[in-house]
Parts: sequence; C-alpha cells; structure tokens
Amino acid sequence: MLRFTAWVSGGILIFIVIFLAWESAKLFAIVSPLQLLTSEAWNPTSQHFNLVPMLVGSLYTALGAILLAIPFGLALAIFVRFYAPKWIAHFFRVITELLTGVPSVVFGLWGLLVIVPYINQIAPPGASLLAGTLVLALMILPLVAITADSALEAVPKDYYIAAYAMGLPRYSIISSIILPSASPGIFSGMILQLGRALGETMAVLMVCGNVVQIPHSIFDPVRTLTANIALEMSYAMDIHRSALFVSGFILLLMTSFLVFIVSRYKHEYTQ
Repeated sequence: MLRFTAWVSGGILIFIVIFLAWESAKLFAIVSPLQLLTSEAWNPTSQHFNLVPMLVGSLYTALGAILLAIPFGLALAIFVRFYAPKWIAHFFRVITELLTGVPSVVFGLWGLLVIVPYINQIAPPGASLLAGTLVLALMILPLVAITADSALEAVPKDYYIAAYAMGLPRYSIISSIILPSASPGIFSGMILQLGRALGETMAVLMVCGNVVQIPHSIFDPVRTLTANIALEMSYAMDIHRSALFVSGFILLLMTSFLVFIVSRYKHEYTQ
C-alpha cells in the first residue's frame, strides 16, 4: 500500500511537470525563449511576452519577506525554547500555530485595509513592493518560527547540559553550540518558506498594485508571476495562455531549485 501511494504521488508530480512543459512548448513555436527576457513589454495582444518585470517582482517580494521573517521568527523560537516561562511559551506556540492556519486571502485583506492605506500616506499609491513584502513576511513568520523551534528541539539536551556544567552563560551556549547544531533544520525551514513566498498568489495580488514594471523603489507597484497568472488565465487564449503556463513552469523550476539546495545542504552536513 505504501509503495502504491508513493508511486501515485510521484506519478502526479511527473504528470504536472509534463503538462506544464507541453503547454509551455506551444509558445516557443512562435516566440523564442530569449524574447521572454528581451521583449519590449508584457503585451500579449502584440505578442510581446517580457517576463522579467514579473520575475523581478516575485523575487523582490519573496526575498524581502524572508529577510524580514528570519530574525523575528528565530528570535521568537529562541525565546519560547530557552527564556520564556512554560505558560508563556505554551501561549506563544498556540498563537503561532493558529496563525499558520489563517487563509492567505485574510492576510491580503488585512494588508489592503491596513498596510496599503498607511503606506499611501507616506508614498502613494500604497499598493507596492513594500506592502507585498510586509504581508508575505507576516504570512511566513509563524512557519519560520515553528520550523526553527523544531530544529532547536532536535538538538540533544546533553549539549546544553554539558555546556551549562562547564559554566558557560546561556547566551554563549545558544549562540555557539545550540544554533550551529540546529542550523541545518533552521536553514531548510527558511528556504522552504522562501518557496512558499514565491508561490503565494492572493495576498500579493491584493496589495502589490499589479503594475508590470521593474521597481526602482520599495514604494513602486509590482506584479508577480503568480498574480499575473491569476489575473489573466480566465481570458487568455492561444499563445497568451501558453505564456502563462511558461510563468508557472518557471515557478516550478525555482521552487525545485530551492528544494535541491535544501537536500544538498542536508546531505553535505550529515556527511
């Protein structure tokens, strides 16, 4: 039964890859792959399919979100694991786990009603790269904290006890012994959350402004690859539709690359 389930799971994944590749190939019968990077703009009616602005928008929002979420998530995990009293640690864990179940559209709605108007007071129009980054950071923060806490928990307690018996202060034990030992799990969790940020759709669609351009400021509106697919797939036809499948295939390659980095890092660390 387990073997059958594994084969079915692997078969579904292979089918998805083949389907995306097949639908994407229809575009390249008319448009060269180089034109996806050098075309004048994203204008499907004129057969211009420049994906660079949306690729840059996706990378900027995801990288900005993970850079914001890492210090806060790691600090929260260290606090509840080593500093907080048991009842406070339990409270924070429960709240963090509840936040992981909040739908992304709720985060997007909150960002649209709270973050976007606030940014608009500073630099109109408000819907921008900064708004998308903040909303994504809040979305992935609970999972960053949970994965970091699990990685810290996996470190053998003997490490902490032995270091404490040697008279080392708690800060030195955490920074010099616990964190290096837990780094593979922490790193893996952060990279996987980066993949989640790259694949997020509804939240960024609601708060990023959806203007196809390369941002020159954090206050500029952007459009991500996922938002572009969601906005245009309902009416896209022919090579326009195929171009959207190319966007999906690029996202698949990006997330697959992140998973490869995680597996490679764990393999080298355990050797």
